Amino acid sequence: MKLAKSVYVIAALAVIAHIVCITQYGIFRDELYYLACSEHLDWGYVDQPPLSIVIAWFARNVFGESLFAIRILAVLAHAGLVLLTAGIAKQFAGGKFAQSMAALCSAIAPIYLGTTHFFSMNAFEPLFWMGCVYIAVTIFNGASEKRWLWFGVLAGLSLENKHTTLFFGAAFVIGLLLSPQRRHLIRPWIWLGGLIAVALFLPNLLWEMRHDFATIELLNNIAHSHKNSPVGAWSFFGAQLTLMNPMTAPVWIAGLFWLFRSRDYRALGWCSVALFLEFVVMKGKVYYLSPVYPMLFAAGSVWLERASRAVPFGRAVAVALVTIAGVILAPLALPILPVETFIAYQKRLRLEPPATETHRLGKLPQFYADMHGWPEMAATVAGVYNRLSPADKAKCAIFGQNYGQAGAIDFYGKRYGLPKAISAHQNYYLWGPRGATGEVMIVLDDDRETLLKIFDQVEEVAVVRHPYAMPYENDKPVHLCRGMKLPMRELWPRIKKWI
Repeated sequence: MKLAKSVYVIAALAVIAHIVCITQYGIFRDELYYLACSEHLDWGYVDQPPLSIVIAWFARNVFGESLFAIRILAVLAHAGLVLLTAGIAKQFAGGKFAQSMAALCSAIAPIYLGTTHFFSMNAFEPLFWMGCVYIAVTIFNGASEKRWLWFGVLAGLSLENKHTTLFFGAAFVIGLLLSPQRRHLIRPWIWLGGLIAVALFLPNLLWEMRHDFATIELLNNIAHSHKNSPVGAWSFFGAQLTLMNPMTAPVWIAGLFWLFRSRDYRALGWCSVALFLEFVVMKGKVYYLSPVYPMLFAAGSVWLERASRAVPFGRAVAVALVTIAGVILAPLALPILPVETFIAYQKRLRLEPPATETHRLGKLPQFYADMHGWPEMAATVAGVYNRLSPADKAKCAIFGQNYGQAGAIDFYGKRYGLPKAISAHQNYYLWGPRGATGEVMIVLDDDRETLLKIFDQVEEVAVVRHPYAMPYENDKPVHLCRGMKLPMRELWPRIKKWI
Protein backbone atom coordinates (compact mmCIF):
# COMPACT_ATOMS: atom_id res chain seq x y z
CA MET A 1 0.00 0.00 0.00
CA LYS A 2 1.86 3.05 -1.29
CA LEU A 3 0.84 6.21 0.56
CA ALA A 4 1.89 9.85 0.53
CA LYS A 5 5.31 10.30 2.15
CA SER A 6 3.83 12.75 4.64
CA VAL A 7 1.65 9.97 6.05
CA TYR A 8 4.73 8.01 7.16
CA VAL A 9 6.15 11.16 8.73
CA ILE A 10 2.93 11.67 10.70
CA ALA A 11 2.96 8.04 11.87
CA ALA A 12 6.60 8.36 12.95
CA LEU A 13 5.88 11.58 14.86
CA ALA A 14 3.04 9.83 16.70
CA VAL A 15 5.44 7.08 17.80
CA ILE A 16 8.05 9.62 18.89
CA ALA A 17 5.46 11.52 20.94
CA HIS A 18 4.60 8.34 22.81
CA ILE A 19 8.21 7.30 23.39
CA VAL A 20 9.25 10.72 24.69
CA CYS A 21 6.81 10.45 27.62
CA ILE A 22 6.44 6.67 27.91
CA THR A 23 8.02 6.61 31.39
CA GLN A 24 6.81 10.00 32.63
CA TYR A 25 4.22 8.40 34.93
CA GLY A 26 4.00 4.84 36.18
CA ILE A 27 2.28 1.66 35.11
CA PHE A 28 -1.50 1.84 34.64
CA ARG A 29 -3.91 -0.17 36.81
CA ASP A 30 -5.20 -2.25 33.88
CA GLU A 31 -1.67 -3.01 32.71
CA LEU A 32 -1.00 -4.68 36.05
CA TYR A 33 -4.06 -6.84 35.47
CA TYR A 34 -3.11 -7.71 31.89
CA LEU A 35 0.32 -8.81 33.09
CA ALA A 36 -1.25 -10.92 35.84
CA CYS A 37 -3.59 -12.53 33.30
CA SER A 38 -0.63 -13.26 31.02
CA GLU A 39 0.63 -15.66 33.69
CA HIS A 40 -2.64 -17.59 33.38
CA LEU A 41 -3.12 -18.10 29.64
CA ASP A 42 -6.61 -19.32 28.87
CA TRP A 43 -9.30 -19.09 26.19
CA GLY A 44 -11.15 -16.41 28.13
CA TYR A 45 -11.33 -14.19 31.17
CA VAL A 46 -14.19 -12.75 33.16
CA ASP A 47 -13.81 -9.32 31.58
CA GLN A 48 -12.11 -9.93 28.24
CA PRO A 49 -11.35 -12.44 25.50
CA PRO A 50 -7.82 -13.89 25.30
CA LEU A 51 -6.04 -12.22 22.37
CA SER A 52 -4.77 -9.10 24.14
CA ILE A 53 -3.54 -11.30 27.00
CA VAL A 54 -1.56 -13.42 24.53
CA ILE A 55 -0.05 -10.20 23.13
CA ALA A 56 0.85 -9.12 26.68
CA TRP A 57 2.45 -12.53 27.28
CA PHE A 58 4.46 -12.11 24.06
CA ALA A 59 5.57 -8.58 24.98
CA ARG A 60 6.79 -9.45 28.47
CA ASN A 61 8.56 -12.63 27.33
CA VAL A 62 10.21 -11.08 24.28
CA PHE A 63 10.81 -7.46 25.30
CA GLY A 64 10.78 -7.62 29.10
CA GLU A 65 8.82 -5.84 31.81
CA SER A 66 9.97 -2.23 31.49
CA LEU A 67 7.32 0.36 30.67
CA PHE A 68 8.79 0.66 27.19
CA ALA A 69 8.64 -3.11 26.67
CA ILE A 70 5.08 -3.41 27.95
CA ARG A 71 3.76 -0.49 25.89
CA ILE A 72 5.68 -0.53 22.61
CA LEU A 73 3.20 -2.79 20.78
CA ALA A 74 0.31 -0.51 21.75
CA VAL A 75 2.33 2.48 20.52
CA LEU A 76 3.00 0.75 17.21
CA ALA A 77 -0.73 0.01 16.96
CA HIS A 78 -1.30 3.77 16.91
CA ALA A 79 1.17 4.13 14.05
CA GLY A 80 -0.59 1.29 12.24
CA LEU A 81 -3.94 3.03 12.68
CA VAL A 82 -2.53 6.25 11.22
CA LEU A 83 -1.34 4.36 8.12
CA LEU A 84 -4.60 2.43 7.82
CA THR A 85 -6.68 5.62 8.02
CA ALA A 86 -4.66 7.07 5.15
CA GLY A 87 -5.06 3.80 3.26
CA ILE A 88 -8.84 4.00 3.55
CA ALA A 89 -8.71 7.60 2.29
CA LYS A 90 -6.72 6.38 -0.69
CA GLN A 91 -9.33 3.69 -1.38
CA PHE A 92 -11.90 6.50 -1.37
CA ALA A 93 -9.86 8.00 -4.24
CA GLY A 94 -8.20 10.53 -1.95
CA GLY A 95 -5.00 12.20 -3.06
CA LYS A 96 -1.94 13.16 -1.05
CA PHE A 97 -3.72 15.87 0.94
CA ALA A 98 -6.69 13.65 1.82
CA GLN A 99 -4.38 10.85 2.94
CA SER A 100 -2.29 13.22 5.05
CA MET A 101 -5.28 14.97 6.60
CA ALA A 102 -6.90 11.66 7.50
CA ALA A 103 -3.62 10.44 9.01
CA LEU A 104 -3.25 13.66 11.00
CA CYS A 105 -6.74 13.34 12.48
CA SER A 106 -6.07 9.80 13.68
CA ALA A 107 -2.60 10.69 14.93
CA ILE A 108 -3.69 13.64 17.04
CA ALA A 109 -7.12 12.56 18.32
CA PRO A 110 -6.86 12.48 22.14
CA ILE A 111 -8.65 9.14 22.45
CA TYR A 112 -6.11 7.36 20.24
CA LEU A 113 -3.17 9.09 21.93
CA GLY A 114 -4.53 7.97 25.30
CA THR A 115 -5.62 4.41 24.57
CA THR A 116 -2.41 3.51 22.73
CA HIS A 117 -0.08 5.00 25.32
CA PHE A 118 -0.58 2.05 27.66
CA PHE A 119 -1.24 -1.62 27.00
CA SER A 120 -4.86 -2.71 26.71
CA MET A 121 -7.21 -4.35 24.25
CA ASN A 122 -8.48 -0.86 23.35
CA ALA A 123 -5.17 -0.11 21.64
CA PHE A 124 -5.74 -2.85 19.07
CA GLU A 125 -9.51 -2.64 18.59
CA PRO A 126 -9.50 0.22 16.01
CA LEU A 127 -6.92 -1.66 13.93
CA PHE A 128 -9.19 -4.68 13.64
CA TRP A 129 -12.33 -2.66 12.89
CA MET A 130 -10.63 -0.49 10.29
CA GLY A 131 -8.86 -3.48 8.79
CA CYS A 132 -12.32 -4.92 8.15
CA VAL A 133 -13.47 -1.60 6.70
CA TYR A 134 -10.43 -1.38 4.42
CA ILE A 135 -11.14 -4.84 3.01
CA ALA A 136 -14.82 -4.01 2.56
CA VAL A 137 -14.00 -0.80 0.69
CA THR A 138 -11.68 -2.65 -1.69
CA ILE A 139 -14.54 -5.08 -2.40
CA PHE A 140 -16.97 -2.19 -2.92
CA ASN A 141 -14.39 -0.79 -5.34
CA GLY A 142 -14.50 -3.96 -7.41
CA ALA A 143 -11.94 -6.29 -5.82
CA SER A 144 -12.64 -10.01 -5.60
CA GLU A 145 -15.38 -10.99 -3.17
CA LYS A 146 -13.08 -13.71 -1.92
CA ARG A 147 -11.65 -10.94 0.28
CA TRP A 148 -14.65 -11.41 2.53
CA LEU A 149 -12.70 -14.41 3.83
CA TRP A 150 -9.97 -12.04 5.08
CA PHE A 151 -12.70 -9.80 6.50
CA GLY A 152 -13.85 -12.84 8.47
CA VAL A 153 -10.33 -13.54 9.73
CA LEU A 154 -9.95 -9.98 11.05
CA ALA A 155 -13.45 -9.97 12.50
CA GLY A 156 -12.78 -13.25 14.30
CA LEU A 157 -9.49 -12.00 15.72
CA SER A 158 -11.22 -8.80 16.75
CA LEU A 159 -13.82 -10.82 18.65
CA GLU A 160 -10.97 -12.59 20.42
CA ASN A 161 -9.62 -9.15 21.33
CA LYS A 162 -12.80 -7.42 22.55
CA HIS A 163 -16.45 -8.41 22.56
CA THR A 164 -17.66 -4.99 21.38
CA THR A 165 -16.81 -6.26 17.90
CA LEU A 166 -20.23 -7.92 18.08
CA PHE A 167 -21.74 -4.43 17.93
CA PHE A 168 -19.53 -3.52 14.98
CA GLY A 169 -20.55 -6.68 13.16
CA ALA A 170 -24.24 -6.05 13.77
CA ALA A 171 -23.91 -2.42 12.64
CA PHE A 172 -22.02 -3.48 9.51
CA VAL A 173 -24.77 -5.92 8.54
CA ILE A 174 -27.39 -3.20 9.14
CA GLY A 175 -25.36 -0.92 6.87
CA LEU A 176 -25.35 -3.52 4.12
CA LEU A 177 -29.10 -4.11 4.43
CA LEU A 178 -29.87 -0.39 4.15
CA SER A 179 -27.64 0.26 1.14
CA PRO A 180 -27.06 -0.99 -2.40
CA GLN A 181 -24.26 -3.17 -0.98
CA ARG A 182 -26.94 -5.57 0.25
CA ARG A 183 -26.27 -7.51 -2.93
CA HIS A 184 -23.23 -9.03 -1.23
CA LEU A 185 -25.54 -10.79 1.22
CA ILE A 186 -26.96 -13.03 -1.50
CA ARG A 187 -23.53 -14.29 -2.49
CA PRO A 188 -21.54 -17.01 -0.69
CA TRP A 189 -18.22 -15.35 0.10
CA ILE A 190 -19.46 -12.96 2.81
CA TRP A 191 -21.20 -15.86 4.57
CA LEU A 192 -18.05 -17.97 4.37
CA GLY A 193 -16.20 -15.04 5.91
CA GLY A 194 -18.79 -14.98 8.67
CA LEU A 195 -18.22 -18.68 9.33
CA ILE A 196 -14.49 -18.04 9.64
CA ALA A 197 -15.18 -15.29 12.18
CA VAL A 198 -17.42 -17.63 14.19
CA ALA A 199 -14.80 -20.39 14.05
CA LEU A 200 -12.10 -18.08 15.37
CA PHE A 201 -14.42 -16.81 18.11
CA LEU A 202 -15.54 -20.33 19.07
CA PRO A 203 -12.79 -21.09 21.64
CA ASN A 204 -13.74 -18.03 23.67
CA LEU A 205 -17.42 -18.80 23.27
CA LEU A 206 -16.84 -22.33 24.61
CA TRP A 207 -14.91 -20.84 27.55
CA GLU A 208 -17.88 -18.58 28.29
CA MET A 209 -20.23 -21.55 28.18
CA ARG A 210 -18.02 -23.54 30.57
CA HIS A 211 -18.02 -20.57 32.96
CA ASP A 212 -21.77 -19.88 32.76
CA PHE A 213 -21.22 -16.82 30.55
CA ALA A 214 -19.09 -15.04 33.10
CA THR A 215 -18.76 -11.89 31.00
CA ILE A 216 -22.52 -11.47 30.74
CA GLU A 217 -22.79 -11.90 34.52
CA LEU A 218 -20.12 -9.22 34.97
CA LEU A 219 -21.82 -6.79 32.57
CA ASN A 220 -25.15 -7.33 34.31
CA ASN A 221 -23.53 -6.57 37.67
CA ILE A 222 -21.97 -3.39 36.31
CA ALA A 223 -25.29 -2.28 34.81
CA HIS A 224 -26.95 -2.48 38.24
CA SER A 225 -24.05 -1.00 40.20
CA HIS A 226 -24.16 2.62 38.95
CA LYS A 227 -20.40 2.31 38.49
CA ASN A 228 -20.35 3.89 35.03
CA SER A 229 -21.17 7.54 34.48
CA PRO A 230 -24.71 7.93 33.09
CA VAL A 231 -24.89 9.30 29.56
CA GLY A 232 -27.72 10.23 27.23
CA ALA A 233 -27.65 10.73 23.48
CA TRP A 234 -26.56 14.38 23.70
CA SER A 235 -23.89 13.88 26.36
CA PHE A 236 -22.62 10.84 24.45
CA PHE A 237 -22.36 12.96 21.30
CA GLY A 238 -20.75 15.84 23.19
CA ALA A 239 -18.08 13.53 24.59
CA GLN A 240 -17.13 12.53 21.05
CA LEU A 241 -16.11 16.12 20.32
CA THR A 242 -13.54 16.10 23.12
CA LEU A 243 -12.33 12.56 22.53
CA MET A 244 -11.74 13.16 18.84
CA ASN A 245 -10.42 16.76 19.08
CA PRO A 246 -13.15 19.38 18.48
CA MET A 247 -11.38 20.70 15.38
CA THR A 248 -11.73 17.34 13.66
CA ALA A 249 -15.52 17.45 14.05
CA PRO A 250 -16.10 19.22 10.69
CA VAL A 251 -13.99 16.50 9.07
CA TRP A 252 -15.77 13.46 10.50
CA ILE A 253 -19.24 15.01 10.26
CA ALA A 254 -18.58 15.88 6.63
CA GLY A 255 -17.25 12.36 6.21
CA LEU A 256 -20.50 10.88 7.48
CA PHE A 257 -22.53 12.92 5.00
CA TRP A 258 -20.08 12.06 2.22
CA LEU A 259 -20.55 8.35 2.88
CA PHE A 260 -24.32 8.70 2.78
CA ARG A 261 -24.15 10.58 -0.52
CA SER A 262 -21.95 7.88 -2.03
CA ARG A 263 -23.80 4.93 -3.50
CA ASP A 264 -20.72 2.74 -3.22
CA TYR A 265 -19.94 3.46 0.45
CA ARG A 266 -23.35 4.24 1.95
CA ALA A 267 -23.22 1.05 3.98
CA LEU A 268 -20.41 2.57 6.05
CA GLY A 269 -22.50 5.65 6.81
CA TRP A 270 -25.35 3.50 8.10
CA CYS A 271 -22.84 1.40 10.03
CA SER A 272 -21.62 4.52 11.87
CA VAL A 273 -25.13 5.65 12.76
CA ALA A 274 -26.13 2.15 13.87
CA LEU A 275 -23.10 1.92 16.15
CA PHE A 276 -23.92 5.28 17.74
CA LEU A 277 -27.49 4.15 18.44
CA GLU A 278 -26.37 0.76 19.75
CA PHE A 279 -24.00 2.25 22.31
CA VAL A 280 -26.44 4.97 23.39
CA VAL A 281 -29.26 2.45 23.88
CA MET A 282 -26.96 -0.02 25.65
CA LYS A 283 -25.51 2.80 27.79
CA GLY A 284 -21.98 2.05 26.70
CA LYS A 285 -18.99 4.12 27.74
CA VAL A 286 -18.41 7.19 25.59
CA TYR A 287 -15.17 5.85 24.12
CA TYR A 288 -16.77 2.65 22.79
CA LEU A 289 -17.57 4.40 19.50
CA SER A 290 -14.01 5.62 18.93
CA PRO A 291 -12.79 2.74 16.71
CA VAL A 292 -15.18 3.78 13.92
CA TYR A 293 -13.90 7.34 13.43
CA PRO A 294 -10.87 6.65 11.22
CA MET A 295 -13.13 5.79 8.27
CA LEU A 296 -15.05 9.04 8.88
CA PHE A 297 -11.77 10.95 8.99
CA ALA A 298 -10.82 9.32 5.70
CA ALA A 299 -14.14 10.17 4.02
CA GLY A 300 -14.18 13.71 5.41
CA SER A 301 -10.62 14.32 4.26
CA VAL A 302 -11.54 13.29 0.72
CA TRP A 303 -14.44 15.74 0.83
CA LEU A 304 -12.16 18.49 2.21
CA GLU A 305 -9.56 17.84 -0.47
CA ARG A 306 -12.13 18.37 -3.20
CA ALA A 307 -13.96 21.25 -1.52
CA SER A 308 -10.78 23.21 -0.79
CA ARG A 309 -9.37 23.27 -4.29
CA ALA A 310 -10.88 26.68 -4.97
CA VAL A 311 -10.23 28.08 -1.49
CA PRO A 312 -6.82 29.78 -1.12
CA PHE A 313 -4.99 28.56 1.98
CA GLY A 314 -8.05 26.49 2.95
CA ARG A 315 -6.05 23.33 3.38
CA ALA A 316 -3.34 25.06 5.39
CA VAL A 317 -5.94 26.56 7.72
CA ALA A 318 -7.61 23.17 8.24
CA VAL A 319 -4.29 21.49 9.06
CA ALA A 320 -3.32 24.32 11.39
CA LEU A 321 -6.60 24.25 13.32
CA VAL A 322 -6.53 20.48 13.81
CA THR A 323 -2.86 20.52 14.81
CA ILE A 324 -3.11 23.44 17.24
CA ALA A 325 -6.17 22.00 18.98
CA GLY A 326 -4.48 18.59 19.10
CA VAL A 327 -1.34 20.01 20.70
CA ILE A 328 -3.42 21.90 23.29
CA LEU A 329 -5.37 18.75 24.20
CA ALA A 330 -2.43 16.33 24.02
CA PRO A 331 -1.44 16.70 27.71
CA LEU A 332 -4.91 15.38 28.62
CA ALA A 333 -4.13 12.14 26.77
CA LEU A 334 -0.35 11.79 26.98
CA PRO A 335 1.63 12.29 30.21
CA ILE A 336 3.80 14.96 28.60
CA LEU A 337 3.87 17.26 31.62
CA PRO A 338 5.14 16.64 35.16
CA VAL A 339 2.24 16.04 37.52
CA GLU A 340 2.06 19.44 39.22
CA THR A 341 2.53 21.20 35.89
CA PHE A 342 -0.30 19.14 34.44
CA ILE A 343 -2.61 19.97 37.35
CA ALA A 344 -1.99 23.68 36.83
CA TYR A 345 -2.38 23.29 33.05
CA GLN A 346 -5.71 21.49 33.35
CA LYS A 347 -7.06 24.14 35.73
CA ARG A 348 -6.04 26.86 33.32
CA LEU A 349 -7.56 24.98 30.39
CA ARG A 350 -10.78 24.31 32.37
CA LEU A 351 -11.27 21.10 30.44
CA GLU A 352 -11.25 17.53 31.65
CA PRO A 353 -11.51 14.21 29.81
CA PRO A 354 -15.09 12.86 29.73
CA ALA A 355 -15.80 10.85 32.88
CA THR A 356 -16.48 7.15 32.26
CA GLU A 357 -17.04 6.09 35.88
CA THR A 358 -18.68 7.64 38.94
CA HIS A 359 -15.68 7.46 41.28
CA ARG A 360 -14.72 10.61 43.16
CA LEU A 361 -11.59 12.12 41.65
CA GLY A 362 -8.53 13.52 43.37
CA LYS A 363 -5.97 15.90 41.95
CA LEU A 364 -5.71 13.98 38.69
CA PRO A 365 -8.26 12.55 36.26
CA GLN A 366 -8.71 8.81 36.73
CA PHE A 367 -6.71 8.02 33.60
CA TYR A 368 -3.58 9.52 35.19
CA ALA A 369 -4.34 8.82 38.83
CA ASP A 370 -4.38 5.10 38.07
CA MET A 371 -0.73 5.41 37.00
CA HIS A 372 0.33 6.37 40.52
CA GLY A 373 0.75 4.69 43.87
CA TRP A 374 1.29 1.05 42.93
CA PRO A 375 5.01 0.71 43.77
CA GLU A 376 4.41 2.50 47.06
CA MET A 377 1.52 0.15 47.85
CA ALA A 378 3.71 -2.89 47.26
CA ALA A 379 6.51 -1.40 49.36
CA THR A 380 4.10 -0.74 52.24
CA VAL A 381 2.84 -4.32 52.16
CA ALA A 382 6.40 -5.61 51.92
CA GLY A 383 7.26 -3.70 55.08
CA VAL A 384 4.49 -5.56 56.91
CA TYR A 385 5.34 -8.94 55.40
CA ASN A 386 9.05 -8.72 56.15
CA ARG A 387 8.38 -8.05 59.84
CA LEU A 388 6.71 -11.44 60.14
CA SER A 389 8.49 -14.46 61.56
CA PRO A 390 9.65 -17.09 59.05
CA ALA A 391 6.86 -19.38 60.26
CA ASP A 392 4.21 -16.71 59.67
CA LYS A 393 5.68 -15.81 56.26
CA ALA A 394 5.28 -19.44 55.17
CA LYS A 395 1.54 -19.26 55.94
CA CYS A 396 0.86 -15.66 54.96
CA ALA A 397 -1.43 -14.67 52.08
CA ILE A 398 -1.89 -11.13 50.74
CA PHE A 399 -5.44 -10.14 49.82
CA GLY A 400 -6.26 -7.23 47.49
CA GLN A 401 -9.76 -5.81 47.12
CA ASN A 402 -9.40 -5.30 43.37
CA TYR A 403 -7.23 -6.38 40.47
CA GLY A 404 -5.17 -3.19 40.68
CA GLN A 405 -4.08 -3.90 44.23
CA ALA A 406 -3.52 -7.59 43.57
CA GLY A 407 -1.73 -6.86 40.31
CA ALA A 408 0.58 -4.38 42.04
CA ILE A 409 1.57 -7.02 44.58
CA ASP A 410 2.16 -9.56 41.81
CA PHE A 411 4.23 -7.17 39.66
CA TYR A 412 6.21 -5.18 42.20
CA GLY A 413 6.21 -7.75 44.97
CA LYS A 414 8.85 -9.86 43.25
CA ARG A 415 11.56 -7.42 44.28
CA TYR A 416 10.55 -7.87 47.94
CA GLY A 417 10.01 -11.61 47.89
CA LEU A 418 6.24 -11.31 48.37
CA PRO A 419 3.94 -14.24 47.54
CA LYS A 420 1.44 -13.81 44.73
CA ALA A 421 -1.66 -11.93 45.82
CA ILE A 422 -5.16 -13.33 46.03
CA SER A 423 -8.37 -11.44 45.34
CA ALA A 424 -12.03 -12.14 44.65
CA HIS A 425 -12.16 -9.44 41.95
CA GLN A 426 -12.68 -10.36 38.28
CA ASN A 427 -10.47 -13.20 37.08
CA TYR A 428 -8.51 -13.34 40.33
CA TYR A 429 -11.58 -15.03 41.77
CA LEU A 430 -11.28 -17.87 39.26
CA TRP A 431 -7.62 -18.33 40.10
CA GLY A 432 -8.70 -19.09 43.64
CA PRO A 433 -6.97 -18.61 46.98
CA ARG A 434 -3.67 -20.13 45.77
CA GLY A 435 -3.52 -22.51 48.73
CA ALA A 436 -4.09 -19.82 51.36
CA THR A 437 -5.50 -21.16 54.62
CA GLY A 438 -6.36 -17.87 56.31
CA GLU A 439 -4.11 -18.55 59.31
CA VAL A 440 -2.14 -15.38 58.55
CA MET A 441 -3.30 -12.81 56.02
CA ILE A 442 -2.37 -9.25 55.07
CA VAL A 443 -5.55 -7.54 53.89
CA LEU A 444 -5.51 -4.32 51.88
CA ASP A 445 -8.23 -1.70 52.13
CA ASP A 446 -10.90 -3.08 54.46
CA ASP A 447 -12.42 -2.05 57.80
CA ARG A 448 -11.77 -3.65 61.15
CA GLU A 449 -15.45 -4.38 61.87
CA THR A 450 -15.87 -6.41 58.71
CA LEU A 451 -12.62 -8.28 59.19
CA LEU A 452 -13.46 -9.23 62.79
CA LYS A 453 -16.42 -11.16 61.42
CA ILE A 454 -13.98 -13.28 59.44
CA PHE A 455 -10.83 -13.46 61.63
CA ASP A 456 -10.11 -13.96 65.32
CA GLN A 457 -7.42 -11.25 65.40
CA VAL A 458 -7.27 -8.06 63.34
CA GLU A 459 -4.55 -5.42 63.69
CA GLU A 460 -4.08 -2.30 61.58
CA VAL A 461 -0.37 -2.25 60.80
CA ALA A 462 0.09 0.32 58.02
CA VAL A 463 -1.62 2.83 55.77
CA VAL A 464 -1.21 3.11 51.99
CA ARG A 465 -0.81 6.72 50.89
CA HIS A 466 0.01 8.52 47.66
CA PRO A 467 -0.94 12.13 46.87
CA TYR A 468 -1.81 11.47 43.23
CA ALA A 469 -3.62 8.14 43.47
CA MET A 470 -7.38 7.81 43.14
CA PRO A 471 -9.15 8.64 46.43
CA TYR A 472 -10.42 5.08 46.76
CA GLU A 473 -6.80 3.87 46.77
CA ASN A 474 -5.41 6.58 49.08
CA ASP A 475 -5.20 6.60 52.88
CA LYS A 476 -6.29 2.97 52.99
CA PRO A 477 -5.44 0.71 55.93
CA VAL A 478 -3.44 -2.48 55.80
CA HIS A 479 -4.52 -5.09 58.35
CA LEU A 480 -2.69 -8.12 59.62
CA CYS A 481 -5.28 -10.81 60.29
CA ARG A 482 -4.99 -14.17 62.03
CA GLY A 483 -7.25 -17.15 62.54
CA MET A 484 -9.88 -17.28 59.80
CA LYS A 485 -13.16 -18.43 61.37
CA LEU A 486 -14.38 -20.28 58.26
CA PRO A 487 -12.51 -22.72 56.03
CA MET A 488 -11.26 -20.88 52.94
CA ARG A 489 -13.27 -23.17 50.64
CA GLU A 490 -16.49 -21.94 52.33
CA LEU A 491 -15.53 -18.28 52.44
CA TRP A 492 -14.28 -17.96 48.87
CA PRO A 493 -17.64 -18.22 47.03
CA ARG A 494 -19.15 -15.67 49.43
CA ILE A 495 -16.66 -12.90 48.58
CA LYS A 496 -16.82 -13.14 44.79
CA LYS A 497 -16.60 -9.62 43.34
CA TRP A 498 -17.40 -9.28 39.66
CA ILE A 499 -18.01 -5.59 39.03
